[in-house]
Amino acid sequence: MTIATVLSFGVLLLAGAMVISLTYPVWARASLIRQAASASRHLNTIVDKHRFSAPIQPQKGVQLLQIVDAGGRVVAANAGLAGRPPLTPARPTGGDSQVEDRVCFPDGCVIVVGISNRSTVYGPVVAYAAMREPFLLRSSFLPVLLFGSSAGLLALMAWATWYGVGRVLAPVEAIRRGLERISAEDLSRRVEVPPSRDEVAELAATVNDTLSRLEDAVDRHRRFVSDASHELRTPITALMVRLEAGLDERTEADWRAAIDDARRLSDIVQDLLLMARLDAVASVEHERTDLGLLVEEEVSRRPGRLPVTLDLEPGVVVRGNRLRLARVFTNLLSNADRYGDRLIRVSVRRQGNEAVLKVVDDGPGIPEEMRERVFERFTRLDRTRSRDTGGSGLGLPIARDIARAHGGELMIADGPETCLLLRLPRD
Repeated sequence: MTIATVLSFGVLLLAGAMVISLTYPVWARASLIRQAASASRHLNTIVDKHRFSAPIQPQKGVQLLQIVDAGGRVVAANAGLAGRPPLTPARPTGGDSQVEDRVCFPDGCVIVVGISNRSTVYGPVVAYAAMREPFLLRSSFLPVLLFGSSAGLLALMAWATWYGVGRVLAPVEAIRRGLERISAEDLSRRVEVPPSRDEVAELAATVNDTLSRLEDAVDRHRRFVSDASHELRTPITALMVRLEAGLDERTEADWRAAIDDARRLSDIVQDLLLMARLDAVASVEHERTDLGLLVEEEVSRRPGRLPVTLDLEPGVVVRGNRLRLARVFTNLLSNADRYGDRLIRVSVRRQGNEAVLKVVDDGPGIPEEMRERVFERFTRLDRTRSRDTGGSGLGLPIARDIARAHGGELMIADGPETCLLLRLPRD
């Protein structure tokens, strides 16, 4: 890209030098002819009525001036041409009143313009005015200067581009080499952030942030695969053991245990599928949902171990997917029913622009240092919240992921009891 840019600029530069070298002499000579012609016409207006008793003074900025009569004699001239023959033998012919010529002397060349006048005090004359050619017009130095300057400028530009772009891209190249050394097996490496505090430094910082998120995602995926395989292995093994014991020896309790294992296996698979959809950020239909009515309906259709007391403020509306919001509440309710002792309290309230759902149980509670860990996948606490109660360790993580997908948050509030607090933006 840089080489192409330099070459393109070089072509334009050389083309410009060629155009200038070809057009400048034509333009310069035309300018000299115009100035000399103006001085010659002015000189003709003077000799219409006056003779020159002294050398001719410069006219219109032109110093080389002569008046030549019909016999070819110089009847008046400026001081520098006094006593010298006519500048040029060329005279207007035919119907032309103006003649142009280029005459060279040992000290240089001049552009001569002569304009004839038949009614002057000298009789018919030709008034000549001459302009000296600039040095660039009478030598081949102009093309050499233009093309040489273009080549030098192009070389300077190429060096400056190579040096400047090299310095600018050096940190980018370092970032590229750093990324090249990072592999899927080791995402702990980071690229070096240059101290320049410019856009390249911001790029390096962004790359490192992206690598951190990628490392976290890969670690979560690996833990998820490991935990999922472990969780699936337990009910599958138990089910296979019971089935391998033989059909003839099966009792009703064995059948019920096998069915429970199969149901637990199905629940885990369903939870895994839902978490995969949440991780993929699959789009779902959103609608206006009355949070209090949703809670009331889910409590009425789901028998539980403990009684539930409701404190629902009417008209608390949120926007979201009704099935997934119901899944959040049933997960919270199942968690409270599993670990509570005597009673579950559920409330729905407005708080500013938020809808707040609380599910409180009177169970053993969750230690403060563990209140974030319970939202990690397949996480269980001590024996009071063990897998023997039937939990898969995915209920609360699923509920938090759904809450965040709806622009809300799920957390555990401070207090002696276990209070799961769901906040959602009101519609």
